[in-house]
Amino acid sequence: MDNISWTSVSHFVLLGISTHPDEQIPLFLLFLFMYTINISGNFAIIALIISAPHLHTPMYIFLSNLALADICFTSTTVPKMLQNIFSTTKAISYMGCLAQTYFFICFAAMENFLLAVMAYDRYIAICHPLCYPTKLTRTVCAHMVALCHILSHLHALLHTFLMGRLVFCADNRIPHFFCDLYPLMKISCSSTHLNTLMIHTEGVIVINGALAFIIASYTFIISVVLRIPSAKGKWRAFSTCGSHLTVVAIFYGTLTWVYFRPLSSYSVTNGRIVTVMYTVVTPMLNPFIYSLRNGDVKEAFKKLMRRM
Repeated sequence: MDNISWTSVSHFVLLGISTHPDEQIPLFLLFLFMYTINISGNFAIIALIISAPHLHTPMYIFLSNLALADICFTSTTVPKMLQNIFSTTKAISYMGCLAQTYFFICFAAMENFLLAVMAYDRYIAICHPLCYPTKLTRTVCAHMVALCHILSHLHALLHTFLMGRLVFCADNRIPHFFCDLYPLMKISCSSTHLNTLMIHTEGVIVINGALAFIIASYTFIISVVLRIPSAKGKWRAFSTCGSHLTVVAIFYGTLTWVYFRPLSSYSVTNGRIVTVMYTVVTPMLNPFIYSLRNGDVKEAFKKLMRRM
């Protein structure tokens, strides 16, 4: 059998965030709380958008898909982590580990593409408001969301396939709370050169390409907003972009810090802490960022409460 596709391990052991017994219960309660807030908050955003007819616009269609991606993104890692806290084995099967890697990469990429699509929506709304109804029809929005899904799955398939080619020998302990790329590459006893190369080429193109598109969109937006004569008009235009920019800064800042560095400089401890930021904290904060700074969402929420 070709040793490139062979592995001697049938399962991995996820060591989690901390190995200290006295920290397990506080960690369980903390992550259970954040996961509950994440699921309920993002489901609330989806329910509000579905129930409020005036929110059936491209901006909120993309936002509802972002909320759904956040739910799936966090659900890929946190439930298994919560289960392992009180498990004696803390094991995950080899195929389960690859599946977790696949869906984690897929939903992270989907959030990446959706943030770029939302930047385009803001660009059309502010720079070409008269063309907004014709440029972003429901059909166009559906095609853009579908393209985000297709590209995300292709991106995840590539990196998961490369991960499946690695050989794992005696050490099957992953110093992380889920099957992430770098921790798996760290314990592999075969060459990870191709994996690292694809992260730093295809991965950079996917992430930085979307980020460059967002920056270009906001460059045009800022140039248009600065030409608005009234201060009130400028504030109204910027307020529609503030939530999106906040999410973009947190998501891309942490993602770039973890993955786009040499494998040799990857720190397990720092990697786990920063990974928690964009896998758990950011999806939990997104509903609050978009709702607290968005008058339409707050108004829809008030109407829903009155009906209830």
